[in-house]
Amino acid sequence: MSYGITRDQALDLVRQHIESPNLIKHSLASEAVLRAMARRLGTDEEQWGLAGLLHDLDVERTADDLTRHTHETVRILSERGLDAEIIEAIRLHNEEAHPDRRSSTFHHALAAGETITGLVIATALVYPDKKLASVKPKSVRKRIKEKAFAAGANRDIIRECEQAGIPLDEFCELSLRALQDIADDLGL
Repeated sequence: MSYGITRDQALDLVRQHIESPNLIKHSLASEAVLRAMARRLGTDEEQWGLAGLLHDLDVERTADDLTRHTHETVRILSERGLDAEIIEAIRLHNEEAHPDRRSSTFHHALAAGETITGLVIATALVYPDKKLASVKPKSVRKRIKEKAFAAGANRDIIRECEQAGIPLDEFCELSLRALQDIADDLGL
């Protein structure tokens, strides 16, 4: 199925709009987690992966004002004729900018999937070798309970994995494995 953009075109678009290497890595990490979630739930891996990859195109321009974040991304993707479901999931991954709320499995998956990436990566960075390969699923689950650790990773949003149909413990392991699979791309 065509979503109005290929994966390679999407990655080019990310690189056109995002300068920070860490934010590009976040996009790649989000893509990996969303693809793993799609496989687990038997949904469209390409559609979900594209949403993960493209969700933060305007983040550098709107970082100081979350009420604006996603508006520019939605405009860019709409002008390119991207799949409406991808655009809607991206729009709603930041509820602070929109009056309506996430309502579908896809919406909850993108929100949870992109949020847990920061927690998993922060967990790896406290290990002596700073490698994802060293991280165990139980370490990620433990860090979920520590609100001061990776405080920007909103635990309530991460728990939306359950609204997407994946129990939290399983989601922690699935996300860790997805990031371990692309550890070289993430430099971890």
